Amino acid sequence: MGSNRRGVVLLSGGLDSTVLAATMLEDGWEVSALAVDYGQRHKRELESAVAVASALHVPLQVLDLSWYARLVPNSSQTDAGVAVPHGHYAEDTMRVTVVPNRNMTMLSLAAAHALGVGANAIAIAAHAGDHAVYPDCRDEFMLAFIDCVRAGNWGADALHLHRPFVNMSKADIVRVGRDARAPMHLTYSCYEGAALHCGRCGTCVERREAFAVAGVPDPTEYQP
Repeated sequence: MGSNRRGVVLLSGGLDSTVLAATMLEDGWEVSALAVDYGQRHKRELESAVAVASALHVPLQVLDLSWYARLVPNSSQTDAGVAVPHGHYAEDTMRVTVVPNRNMTMLSLAAAHALGVGANAIAIAAHAGDHAVYPDCRDEFMLAFIDCVRAGNWGADALHLHRPFVNMSKADIVRVGRDARAPMHLTYSCYEGAALHCGRCGTCVERREAFAVAGVPDPTEYQP
């Protein structure tokens, strides 16, 4: 892609996307970021997205799709009546956290913005741990998506889907974040959405274990 690399990053405010943005900056990318309010239970993550973007000196747009939650009930992340499952990620328990067509929607917005501003990549921090539970984090979807964008837009042949963590574990990402001096202390991952991480939901359990396995001090403040 040469030295002129300009990327639009989907920045949730979570650990993975924060490390992604930090590493892209370290590698010489010109980065802008999009965060999306889709009516998620854990809207607290958007505060972290703003804080991370400020710390990295990256321009951020927060898109208001809060109405999206009304279209996709029956997910724990968009329906207050559905409990957030606790414990380790597993398909049988974590499927209720799936938000239908979420990555398709967010990536489509990022692609539109990238094409509009002349960026040559959209970046998403999907990693190996996501694959079992979330179909829209798998190769089959990702490759089909970028082919669809290229087929449906003039001048999109060179648009690249940047997903460097796709074969990495969460612990790998923590190590990369440490080396890139990513502001991981500013990130938020909890699906419960309270001010402090609950320490019990799947994302909290995965986060806590990732720091432990990586041998990196966990900066997260968890509820007692």
